Amino acid sequence: MLPTGKPSYWRHVQPVGALADFRAVWRASGARRWPFVALAFTATLSVFSMIMQESWRGPPPKPKIVYINSWTANRTDAEIEASNIANQKLQDRLAALQAKRDEQVKEIYRSLGRASGMDVDAIERKARADAAAEKAAEARAIGLKASAPQAVPAELPAPPEKPPVVQP
Repeated sequence: MLPTGKPSYWRHVQPVGALADFRAVWRASGARRWPFVALAFTATLSVFSMIMQESWRGPPPKPKIVYINSWTANRTDAEIEASNIANQKLQDRLAALQAKRDEQVKEIYRSLGRASGMDVDAIERKARADAAAEKAAEARAIGLKASAPQAVPAELPAPPEKPPVVQP
């Protein structure tokens, strides 16, 4: 007997009686039992073979985040402004390089179009006209005139050093 803490359950279990019942059902099932046994065995085998071929992975581990302080805590406003200007110059250089590459690609496509017998200049004129019409439609949609440039203030006013003190 297995020690499960509930001996009353195992007292009613009799494997000899279960085997005798199975033998009686097996004999009573007749000669047509073999196709059903084969079908049950095949179904069970196919289900277990599909289960064994499956492979499951758990979720990937969470990435470790490392925070890098690239600035000192006591930077002055002049240092911040200098780093911003240097970064903007770098971004402008990168944008100019990208524009140069884009123009080279356009020139390659122009030469391919000319070699194919297309009127590349007419296609470019139509593309420029379509872009201008789309820009004008967007400007009309937001209520602006397409030809009037927006006024941009030269410099924003600096915030006050200290908040004003209100006396009663």
